[in-house]
Amino acid sequence: MTNWVYPLGSARDGHWDVSLGTSDSALAVDGWAHTGLKVATLAPGAAVDLPVAAEERIVIPLSGSFTATVEGTAYELAGRGNVFTGPSDVLYSGVGKAVKIASADGGRVAIATAPARNDYPTRLVTAAEIPVELRGAGNCSRQVHNFGTPAALEADRFIVCEVITPAGNWSSYPPHKHDEEKAGETALEEIYYFETRVATGSPAPSDADAIGYQRVYASDGRPIDVNAEVRTGDTVLVPYGWHGPAMAAPGYDLYYLNVMAGPGPVREWLISDDPHHGWVRQTWDGADIDPRLPFGR
Repeated sequence: MTNWVYPLGSARDGHWDVSLGTSDSALAVDGWAHTGLKVATLAPGAAVDLPVAAEERIVIPLSGSFTATVEGTAYELAGRGNVFTGPSDVLYSGVGKAVKIASADGGRVAIATAPARNDYPTRLVTAAEIPVELRGAGNCSRQVHNFGTPAALEADRFIVCEVITPAGNWSSYPPHKHDEEKAGETALEEIYYFETRVATGSPAPSDADAIGYQRVYASDGRPIDVNAEVRTGDTVLVPYGWHGPAMAAPGYDLYYLNVMAGPGPVREWLISDDPHHGWVRQTWDGADIDPRLPFGR
């Protein structure tokens, strides 16, 4: 079976900590065609370059601030201390443009990509412009930053957002899928890139192991069975099938960056719930959002 889980270091390519599915990725993934991800850790003053390619990109600071240069124009991305401190400025580059990313003080940056044909304008989306959604309720509460969704960004193919789940909560739940083009559903590949931390105020020892979990399982005859322990820097690919929950273990907050795109004619996130578990959504009616949210308030 194709490998769908990439612990930190297993998708390294040169100066990239993660390089999967992009036009220049050295690591091939069988059957993967519509989405890509790169992550780099830059020392102070360092830079990375993305060549001209038939793909659209979003530059997402994970920690630190960056300057992204597209076709000779420099865009300053006011970043963040880490992914748990709220949204960051992000930059959409459009298609067929070289991108240079530098950081005066150093930091970690992600680049979401998708093969694309139709070019849309380069756009800096500031943190203040990013729609912040509190989704679910109770122990299914999570925070979503919708900077690359159809309602927030003009783009050709991909849908990109990030999710923060407080310690002990379940996210990406109920289990759902988007692997068919049919009424009420779109076929989308999905990438999950994870970061974890000890929850603020926890009496954790210095060697605490901040973990979360990700589940993916078959929705039809195509085999897939993922029940993965995840930590900062780990990546899980979801080519098809039911996926969820993404679980934040007690004591540890969980972050993930989602990159989705597919072959269908409509750029829209339409899903089907696993019929065994979809009823759980009804229990959220009238229930309170976890009071720990929003992060970064």
